Amino acid sequence: MSGSGTLSVDLLIVGAGPTGLYAAYYAGFRGLSTAIVDSLPEAGGQITAMYPEKMIYDVAGFPAVRGRDLVKGLVEQASRWNPGYLLGRKADTLDDTGDGLRVTLTSGEVVDARAVLITAGIGEFTPRPLPSGGDWLGRGLVHFVPALDVHAGQHVVVVGGGDSAFDWALALRPIAASVTLVHRRARFRAAPSVVAEAHDEGVRVLTDTEVTALRGDDTGALAEVDLEGRDGNTLTLPAQTVVAALGFTADLGPLESWGLRVERRAITVDTTMATARERVYAAGDVASYPGKVKLIATGFGEAATAVNNIAVALDPGAKLFPGHSSDV
Repeated sequence: MSGSGTLSVDLLIVGAGPTGLYAAYYAGFRGLSTAIVDSLPEAGGQITAMYPEKMIYDVAGFPAVRGRDLVKGLVEQASRWNPGYLLGRKADTLDDTGDGLRVTLTSGEVVDARAVLITAGIGEFTPRPLPSGGDWLGRGLVHFVPALDVHAGQHVVVVGGGDSAFDWALALRPIAASVTLVHRRARFRAAPSVVAEAHDEGVRVLTDTEVTALRGDDTGALAEVDLEGRDGNTLTLPAQTVVAALGFTADLGPLESWGLRVERRAITVDTTMATARERVYAAGDVASYPGKVKLIATGFGEAATAVNNIAVALDPGAKLFPGHSSDV
């Protein structure tokens, strides 16, 4: 922070997911000072929050890479240039200062930047609550599993029928005392191959069934859950953890008031990744243009495209193509 209490950087990146982290590396490579703001308390975006243990197969150069390891590598890659991290804060307002942009965070902090790159993914996402969850959230009821070993030896009930539900069930199965997946329908949103794998790995799968109550033991810790089938049959299972993987709602929040062109929760950009507002760019899943394919690999390329064009916008004498990193 400067003496005025305002952080001043060349580039403010809004969103600390894979695209934002790679953009931080590339901005440093181009000689730009950088800060990254994200509403989540840790870097990594959806990967860290939702599937840190999931294997990812479509990142170039990695036959398979665990989500947590990919984020760790991206943070390490960016660390060479010492970007500033403003985590657990949300970008709120955007104003022109005459010679740059000023972003005020919901925490009250202010960042002056010569350019802004939005890499906010799907925006701020809020998990859908478990209707019978009561006040158990954070006391045995969770939406995400950031660390598997916390649940070693536990009886775990996973609620949901999508890929995330099955990912958690498969990741926990080797270390938990038992894993039961409960879904209120007979059909799943998850890929059939993942459903088959869960059966093969010994995950108990109960369909047409809902969780109706969570109960604790004498110490107040979660101990068991009540289930009810569509046929009226009931069942009580031991459970020290219930993972509610019921999906989430998402929106861009304050970003929608920034004077950008937003359609279907995505920001329209041109071939330089520039938005409708001068010196504001977007990359990754939040960016939209004809033919867009939403992949992590796509986001990496868009980050490099955006940063190189930002470098030229900030210094018209700079070259768009900086040369190969191996030559530096």
